[in-house]
Amino acid sequence: MKSEKLIFIVDDDPFINNLIVKRFSADGFKVEAFETGEDCIKAIGNNPDLVILDYFFVSNGRQFMNGMEIFQKIKEKKPKVPVIMLSGQDKGEIVLELARKGIDDYIIKDNNLIDNLQNAIQDLFSRS
Repeated sequence: MKSEKLIFIVDDDPFINNLIVKRFSADGFKVEAFETGEDCIKAIGNNPDLVILDYFFVSNGRQFMNGMEIFQKIKEKKPKVPVIMLSGQDKGEIVLELARKGIDDYIIKDNNLIDNLQNAIQDLFSRS
């Protein structure tokens, strides 16, 4: 899947960021990683083709936007950019709320994360 598409990954876990950057860069995507939503919002003018966004950010005493707040800011600035939400949460009510707000896909952080993410990305980009 060769592509010059730009993907943003926004996750406070450096392991997840590195894993996604390495995996999808190998597929020919340009991937930029951010540890906070605030950093992603600052770079949104780079016009990503997709944003992969963590749902929950650990603050360690600092105040950060959560995934839903970041999602809403992204949609204010770039309403057409698709967003895939990542989370360790598998609660149905959270997934339903996110779907109602317009999230394009929701992927649980588990052992199938990369495979599920690859399928979601292929599906999204084949539609556009």
